[in-house]
Amino acid sequence: MYVIIRTGGKQYRVAQGDRLKVEKLEAGVGTRLEFVDVLMVSDGDEVRLGRPTIQGAAVAAEVIDQGRGRKVHIFKHKRRKGYRRHLGHRQPYTEVRITGIQVP
Repeated sequence: MYVIIRTGGKQYRVAQGDRLKVEKLEAGVGTRLEFVDVLMVSDGDEVRLGRPTIQGAAVAAEVIDQGRGRKVHIFKHKRRKGYRRHLGHRQPYTEVRITGIQVP
């Protein structure tokens, strides 16, 4: 069984026991979360789509880690003009473990 959830403006396919990195959530390590924006549920041959979400469905998760992703380097230059700019960015994330899926 797997479900598709929406969090942080993105959609994720998750099953019980999965670990995934989502956009930063304000929650401490060890905190239990519940995602209620369940867009689709697949249980073997049966697929249920929400319009836009499935009422009463929820996904329970536990926060494992708060971190920052790999550095992305942004480099701009104009040839022959001596213009160079370098910038780096590390996107913060929250790593969660899916502990349960509740479907009505």
